[in-house]
Amino acid sequence: MAQTSPKLRLFVDTPLSEGMEVALGRDQAHWLNTVMRAKAGEEVAVFNGRDGEWRAEIAALTKSGGSLHPAEQLRPQRPEPDLWLLFAPLKKDATDFVVEKATELGVSALGPVFTRHTVAQRVNSERLAANAREAAEQCERLSIPRLLPPESLEKLLADWDPTRRLLYMDETGGGAPIAEVASGLDGQSLAVLVGPEGGFAKSELDALRDLPFATAVGLGPRILRADTAALAALACLQAWCGDWRDRPAFR
Repeated sequence: MAQTSPKLRLFVDTPLSEGMEVALGRDQAHWLNTVMRAKAGEEVAVFNGRDGEWRAEIAALTKSGGSLHPAEQLRPQRPEPDLWLLFAPLKKDATDFVVEKATELGVSALGPVFTRHTVAQRVNSERLAANAREAAEQCERLSIPRLLPPESLEKLLADWDPTRRLLYMDETGGGAPIAEVASGLDGQSLAVLVGPEGGFAKSELDALRDLPFATAVGLGPRILRADTAALAALACLQAWCGDWRDRPAFR
């Protein structure tokens, strides 16, 4: 009978191999000890984004630290879609929601982008990174999305690598249906750009339309909230040309 994976799961930023010792930080020890009521001898699944997922035993655990001993690899590391989400920061709770769900939907990088109509003018990068890490631990992916530095839309486009296809949400109705565009994108490096609550400024849309690597896409006849649009676009792309075809992932 196949062994089940441990219920507890942690990201660690250290190499993983059989028999080595993995030190736990204060926050991880607090979560295991105080929140989950775990004890020495219990098993935890650990991953680092490089060495796959491992079954590990809690060797020691205190309020301020502890250690794990990896025993066997449960899953090898495997390639994931090279899919970025670039989004105008929203109100705090909405931004947290986008980061959490985009992580579950398999993005490889997250990037806050400031546009003409962006309301939020600050980004708590540590908070975003923590939300992404916790979502990755919960959804059983083998990596954590990279957090790109916040920057203006103008600078983002000026420094863009043209080998990465950019799909931007055009709320004016000028974009092709996203399913139509996605059907021809299999295997490409992609980025999805979603504007703020008020949409892109006309000058920003004009600049985007002039770029050979950028394609306007639409999400149907209804005007969607910015957070809804971001997640709807990612779901469409993962279904058409991402890794959703590998195996069922809902439970």
